[in-house]
Amino acid sequence: MKRRLFLGSVPAVLALARTSAARAQSLPEPAAEEVVQQPPFGFESVAAIAASLSARDWKNPSAPLTGTFKDLGYDQYRAIRFRREADPWKGIAGFGLDLLPPGMIFHEPVRMNLVRDGVPQPVPFDPAMLEFDAAHFPPEAAQTPPDQMGWSGFRIRHALNRPDVLDEMAVFQGASYFRVLGRDNRYGLSGRGLAIGTGSPEGEEFPVFREFWLHDPDPRTGHVTIQALLDSKSVAGGYEFILAPGRETLVTTRVALFARRKLERFGVAPLTSMFWFGPGDGAGQDDYRPAVHDSDGLQMQTGAGQWLWRALGNPAKLQISAFVDEDPRGFGLIQRSRSFDDYQDAEAHYERRPSAWIDPVGDWGKGTVTLIEIPVDSEFHDNIVSFWQPAAPLLAGERADFAYVQSFGTQVVPDRPLAKVVATRSGRSINGKGVRSFFVDFDLAPFVGRDDPVPNVTASAGSIDHSYLLRLPEQGLMRLAFEYRPDGALVADLRAEITAAEVALSESWLFRWSEG
Repeated sequence: MKRRLFLGSVPAVLALARTSAARAQSLPEPAAEEVVQQPPFGFESVAAIAASLSARDWKNPSAPLTGTFKDLGYDQYRAIRFRREADPWKGIAGFGLDLLPPGMIFHEPVRMNLVRDGVPQPVPFDPAMLEFDAAHFPPEAAQTPPDQMGWSGFRIRHALNRPDVLDEMAVFQGASYFRVLGRDNRYGLSGRGLAIGTGSPEGEEFPVFREFWLHDPDPRTGHVTIQALLDSKSVAGGYEFILAPGRETLVTTRVALFARRKLERFGVAPLTSMFWFGPGDGAGQDDYRPAVHDSDGLQMQTGAGQWLWRALGNPAKLQISAFVDEDPRGFGLIQRSRSFDDYQDAEAHYERRPSAWIDPVGDWGKGTVTLIEIPVDSEFHDNIVSFWQPAAPLLAGERADFAYVQSFGTQVVPDRPLAKVVATRSGRSINGKGVRSFFVDFDLAPFVGRDDPVPNVTASAGSIDHSYLLRLPEQGLMRLAFEYRPDGALVADLRAEITAAEVALSESWLFRWSEG
């Protein structure tokens, strides 16, 4: 499929918006000019609304939380459930839909629409559609007037693991965040609509999905189509997500962005995850578990076809890494360690956290796969962000389109013949102050029946000593060992491949070392 990046003008799209029919739901604060939408409602309908919205001054969508929904704690919020009898999809085999209440950190009202036969119908926020646990709420809790509050998002249930149980499959809630599961996964990393200014000195801007349009699941394919309207101070956008649940759940995504101002620091297809510690950072955390993370590496396939594996870390200071590329073939945050023994956590089950892979559709041009690592002191904060940063800015008055497929599950990365990194370990060396020993394990299968290959290890600063390979056939591993001497460096990027006759037999292992 040919990939494309489309740049058009807002006036042209506004013309389309003005010739479409009036929106199905009036907004408390109009998000767009009055536009007309002819059925069937779809992606270009939302793009027209976003184009109109971008021509207006931004207004904060937050609304005060009142009555039952004010000052809720974590346990109280979890004690509010959507009534099963109110489920708009209760008659659709294999699916369920929960609309999520406001409260706690969720204070932006989100408008919800159901699309049937191409026509959207609003679902106003109604506390009577919610069930309040009597252990936390009085009987009159459901009678709280809605005021200006709205829904905070939604959850899709699906017979993902068993035909008779509707498990959680996806949730869209909070700013532009969403989480998706494949079979036998537990929630871990999140997708996002857009990243703006992430890691910048000016601070991050968090766009919000202000409105959703949910189509009934397709009975033939089992796919679910969702459109969403994104809004922030800098940009408005129309989004479409087509979810195909399964062992790996695929999310075919289309995006049309309309900037209110020149936008230079923005990230497409962002992913957010957590890495506290693991054997690669040698952190020596006082914890019974050997590792705690939702993802352990950033996987990339460059436009030239090269496979890269960047091991994640929890640095002492914020770290930003930018991998320059053109027309990337894919990238994602991956959880490779899949054994319970890797974590020893019988509650969190980090071995079951999904990986996420972004497969670009269209030629995305020049830019960088950006990785941001933020220091944390617990597992309760996401500190890893990755996204595609286009080299060209998005100008006010332009439309930029992106398309990509997001895969969520245990095995989401395409097969390749190269040996992949299985584990990264490091620790203090006995050969000098500040020297560190590294052990990088690759799967052995690509080397079986071959003569011994050679390691190629480099550092952007400092020096590499004593690199060698060791076959571990009982473990199915090829182990690369070496020592790194900082030689006064404060930060260094390490890189290693296994080669034979100058041909790479493994993916490229990357690691950011920093003092402290």
